[in-house]
Amino acid sequence: MFNIPVSLLFLSYTQREREGRVFLLSLGDFAETDLSRRPVEGFSAGLVDDSNIFEWNVTIIGPPDTLYEGGFFNAIMSFPANYPNSPPTVRFTSEMWHPNVYPDGRVCISILHAPGDDPNGYELASERWSPVHTVETILLSIIAMLSSPNDESPANIDAAKEWRDSREDFKKKVSRIVRRSQEAF
Repeated sequence: MFNIPVSLLFLSYTQREREGRVFLLSLGDFAETDLSRRPVEGFSAGLVDDSNIFEWNVTIIGPPDTLYEGGFFNAIMSFPANYPNSPPTVRFTSEMWHPNVYPDGRVCISILHAPGDDPNGYELASERWSPVHTVETILLSIIAMLSSPNDESPANIDAAKEWRDSREDFKKKVSRIVRRSQEAF
């Protein structure tokens, strides 16, 4: 892994007004961001491969005062070619048991859903992806998701059911996952 803290990396885009096309600036054109001036606790990120800025390794540290506290959860953040007009995807590669994480590890939160109206009518367009979101806002939203599961619209129905109906079993399962993530780190 090309290990650069997220506080030093960001995907940088420039808009060419005449053509309305987004052009990716080269790695050498990265500039200072708010993250480098005010680093955010709770996550780190680096390129999976220094030749591909569209794939990032992410480590999210389980937030304090949650069931996930002290865990180290790895994920891949993949940016589409038309980023920032479309959202990236985030998929945990570490074991995760959470109502808003699909069994295959994909994260399901509103800001990672395509922009516009929700075809199911559950989310407002303002809750969905917008090009103003950054790596920081995405990762902070995932940390908030770990702190406060949404079992009303679950990605993992079994985890949501256990969260609602058998909280102690849910806590035990998450505790084992946290312990394994610490041992693997």
